[in-house]
Amino acid sequence: REGILKTAKALVEDTKVLVQNATASQEKLAQAAQSSVSTITRLAEVVKLGAASLGSEDPETQVVLINAVKDVAKALGDLIGATKAAAGKAGDDPAVYQLKNSAKVMVTNVTSLLKTVKAVEDEATKGTRALEATIEHIRQELAVSTGVVLRLPRCLPAAPHSPLPLASQVFSSPVPPAKVSTPEDFIRMTKGITMATAKAVAAGNSCRQEDVIATANLSRRAIADMLRSCKEAAYHPEVSGDVRQRALRFGKECADGYLELLEHVLVV
Repeated sequence: REGILKTAKALVEDTKVLVQNATASQEKLAQAAQSSVSTITRLAEVVKLGAASLGSEDPETQVVLINAVKDVAKALGDLIGATKAAAGKAGDDPAVYQLKNSAKVMVTNVTSLLKTVKAVEDEATKGTRALEATIEHIRQELAVSTGVVLRLPRCLPAAPHSPLPLASQVFSSPVPPAKVSTPEDFIRMTKGITMATAKAVAAGNSCRQEDVIATANLSRRAIADMLRSCKEAAYHPEVSGDVRQRALRFGKECADGYLELLEHVLVV
């Protein structure tokens, strides 16, 4: 735990330097970016060790930890891209506004990681914390992105069925998906939402922390799969522009509705 807290603090300091160097030379900016990437790699390593220390009998909590550091890595990718875009721009330029917004998301995700680390061994709150993190993750997934990609450190393992939502894959990003799929593929993918909804209702009824953790992880996967599949189907070459916009709108409305459900479970 101390190793994670110490490395996360170092990353926050790197982030401050990165933002400050938005108006500096390209060389200083590159050095700040490289330092940040080096620190996130170290952070991924210590979080992985922390997850392993929990033991294989608690895989759901391990997934929560890995997801938390993935969110930090993704936010750093967005921040580096936003810093490059804002380099040399005036204070009222939209790129500078995007930089400030990316910095806020970075701070939010680091704070979320620290809260998760502190709650991970607390049987009374770890499920609630996992659900809060999932809600924040889905909100960020629905937010407009810059479309910048940060390569995931090799030391950071993929949690089962939970792909890292790199910025270019974010649902609201104007960047087209890397591949397209058929509407039939998308319809099949929506079954995951039905299963996750039943799980969420059951967790709201039982109020057991382990049920809430399982709901948080399943919800994150289900929404990520649904949004990815929706976007891939919407960009199929046979889909018209009008239908594409409607599909994307309904995909967002589905995620918004599911968010509301999770927030009710959190209140309960």
